[in-house]
Amino acid sequence: MTRLTVYHDNAPEVVFTATEPAEIVPVLREINVGFERWDAPVHLAPDADSDAILEAFRPYLDALMGTTGAGSADVIKLTPDHPQASALREKFLEEHTHSEPEIRFFVAGSGHFVLHANGKVYDILCEKDDLIQVPAGIKHWFDAGAEPSFIALRVFTDMSGWVAQYTGDAISSRFPVT
Repeated sequence: MTRLTVYHDNAPEVVFTATEPAEIVPVLREINVGFERWDAPVHLAPDADSDAILEAFRPYLDALMGTTGAGSADVIKLTPDHPQASALREKFLEEHTHSEPEIRFFVAGSGHFVLHANGKVYDILCEKDDLIQVPAGIKHWFDAGAEPSFIALRVFTDMSGWVAQYTGDAISSRFPVT
């Protein structure tokens, strides 16, 4: 179940939690983060490759890219047996920012987008059918756990793809996801 948990950034004590999009959306809107659920009637084979996933979601991606001005999309598929699962987790787990919005749609599985803004930490457990749009410059990290299992569409404005500017803050170690 999708869940938002909010903490003060100086203590991992819960100050707010919600599981309903109607409660999640206004809290995230305060920091200019977009969140919505897509009711996409797309059914994929469990072993669908990236091209098949992109093609199946093409109508949704075209609409989203037209709205956001994005220029490309790709698929990230991470499973516990992926040869780089551990290295990718470490890369995403460090707090960072981007010079462009980070837009993700969860096709399957789940992962935590954790945002650090306005003296708070916002942990959003995103699951299948969740779309999150994090504006450029918002400090954040991503964690799908030690045994990641998710497929997400990534939408980019910059054709060079995922480029992070790491903050050097070890805050992600103080706020482990649950």
